[in-house]
Amino acid sequence: MSEENKKMEEHTLKKGEVGLWHGVFQSFSFVAPAGDVAILLVGTVAFAGEYTAISVLLAWLIYGLFMITPYEFSKIKANAGSYYAYSAEGAKWLAPIALFSWMGENLTGPAFSLLGLSGFIFLLSSTLSSIPFLWIVFLIIVGIYMGLLPYLGIKPSLNYVMYTGFAEALFLMLSSIIIIIKLGSSNTIIPFTISIPYIPAIFFGAIFSILDFTGLGTVTTISEEIKESKKVVKKALIYAYVLSGISLILPAYALTVGWGLSKISSYAISPDPGLIVFKQFLGIVGFALLAAFTINSYLSYSVAKTNADSRIWFSAARDGIILPKWIAYVHPKYKTPSHAIIFWLGLSVIVSLIFGILFGPVNGGLVLLDMAGVAILSVHIVTNSALSIYKRRSSHHYSIIEIAKYFLAPSMASILGITIIYFSLQSTIAQVISQPTPLNFAYFGATLGGVLWCLVGFIISFYYIRKKPDILAKAGNYDAEGELK
Repeated sequence: MSEENKKMEEHTLKKGEVGLWHGVFQSFSFVAPAGDVAILLVGTVAFAGEYTAISVLLAWLIYGLFMITPYEFSKIKANAGSYYAYSAEGAKWLAPIALFSWMGENLTGPAFSLLGLSGFIFLLSSTLSSIPFLWIVFLIIVGIYMGLLPYLGIKPSLNYVMYTGFAEALFLMLSSIIIIIKLGSSNTIIPFTISIPYIPAIFFGAIFSILDFTGLGTVTTISEEIKESKKVVKKALIYAYVLSGISLILPAYALTVGWGLSKISSYAISPDPGLIVFKQFLGIVGFALLAAFTINSYLSYSVAKTNADSRIWFSAARDGIILPKWIAYVHPKYKTPSHAIIFWLGLSVIVSLIFGILFGPVNGGLVLLDMAGVAILSVHIVTNSALSIYKRRSSHHYSIIEIAKYFLAPSMASILGITIIYFSLQSTIAQVISQPTPLNFAYFGATLGGVLWCLVGFIISFYYIRKKPDILAKAGNYDAEGELK
């Protein structure tokens, strides 16, 4: 092998390594539906109460607007940089903003598994929760697991999330149907109706639930390794979107009605309401299976998270944007971005460890996820703008459908994203004013920090425009199914 070919191979992921269903479950695993059913729907119920099912349904429909951008861009580019590379298609100066915003989420989002799994296990066992710093052991175990499997190859890692993800989705759907059947005459249409006095509560519940669906577009991060990427990725996005909707909307109804609409206010203050309902209707077997699939949700998410984030960093380093070139290295045997995996995961573990020590594993994880939510919404906002700019530059005549698809829908999604960030910031400010505790200050700091982090992306972009325009011009150019521009 010539020196030139060897160098090229060191920066090229293996093409055609995985297929459609691998891509579907790469995205689906980010939703971690069993974890939502067991615990995380509590936040939605706190707002929407007996109307939780319609709130989740609305959130799913609204998030469909966010899916248009990756769907359209996936047809024209196969690049592991995903939204970073897509933003460059609209305007090169948008690429560093999208990338730096996403890096903010990449460093804080892993807390969901690194710290979240400890929190869930502690709910199951008060004995374990009483052992000081045991959560650090769980964090290290999860950290090793989420690094090792993706390091050993994209196919084995996605085989794992595909098979377990399919089992998880099937379990949640069948269990929900059994609960609904057992409810008999207690079944009601109320959870899917919109009561005028409750419209604000339903809306806020939907806003909270939108974040449950973030990550559905991450199949785009493995687009360089998917067979016939420009045909397959768009299908994977649709399948993952539909599957996630069924896996959350049906259980949302079963849980709220199973808990009892008349006493739904107590649902939000229970530490593990999903597990309680499953045990009530499905016995100890249902309880144990939900607990097992919830643990698997955290682990599957962690593997999918590593696959996605490492490839984003790999793509950016390959272009020389923000990250150093040595990160853009592909392991000669496993064909994975090994340097990116180690570097990103090391930083993520350190961040989660610091916040876990400061606030405990549960609160520390929630604080970090506050920032992650702001950062990922900012990525969507930037990339939505890029889609509109791209279409405006490539064509000057649009049909009504094109206006809706390339301009109206992305703008609506961005406005909703800004709305969520605004209310998140407003909520944390109100908490600090009413209860000025260190934890509430941390929530406020994380939310504000997320906003400021993303604004720094504009400064970085300005730097590349002024100082390194030649490097910026190459941002996101690579296309695994085409020639390097």
